[in-house]
Amino acid sequence: MHATFLCEVLHTGGIEKKGEISMRKIAISAAGLSLAVGLGLAVAPSAAAATPCPSGAVCIRETNGTILSKNIFYSYGAHNLSNVTGMRVVVNNQTGGAGVKLCLGYNGTGTCGALVRDVGEYGPGDMTPVNSVVLVR
Repeated sequence: MHATFLCEVLHTGGIEKKGEISMRKIAISAAGLSLAVGLGLAVAPSAAAATPCPSGAVCIRETNGTILSKNIFYSYGAHNLSNVTGMRVVVNNQTGGAGVKLCLGYNGTGTCGALVRDVGEYGPGDMTPVNSVVLVR
């Protein structure tokens, strides 16, 4: 069973915790890789090449793997997002079992995804409809 971190909020039809594999993901990856190789396109940076998320934080990666300081969250509660659109990876690097969820409304309102307490990277998922991230003790 896949981690349901952002569930329907990201509208991806089954966002997975990074590292989990599904047949759908393998097929899509293989098709995308063959297309990229055939067209000579650059491949996105690997997780090892991406900017690390600091301990105790929740981060939202840019599409190139970097993390902007405005998308690093340490304090509990709702944080409104600005200009965070497209396919992104969300990193929960909080300590002590703290959780995170994404919400369609500002200030942690509206439809929200499942609360997830597992440390790790989730996505990529479409962040366009998401307007806030909520950190929970």
